[in-house]
Amino acid sequence: MYGLIGKMRAARGQRDAVMDVLRESTGALPGCLNYIIATDPADADAIWVTEVWTDQASHKASLQLPEVQAAIARARPFIAGFEFQVETHPVGGFGLPASEKAG
Repeated sequence: MYGLIGKMRAARGQRDAVMDVLRESTGALPGCLNYIIATDPADADAIWVTEVWTDQASHKASLQLPEVQAAIARARPFIAGFEFQVETHPVGGFGLPASEKAG
């Protein structure tokens, strides 16, 4: 499995608008096992996104989907920036299939 954990910053007062676009565009994404959008209780403009994919190729391919490209275009005016993104290798957990190896 392939995972990403990222923090983005919405333009001041636009966090809900960005989250609305993210929620609307996270339907059936091939290879996406988990996509969680969360607020930060200590930062009114921050949005955390945690993703788990079957593999890195599925994530990369999703970025080319017309509906994902349209969502990016809709959200772009409300996003102030991206603070960081970390790649992970999920090995399982509640709601995820068990990984065959943890490497």
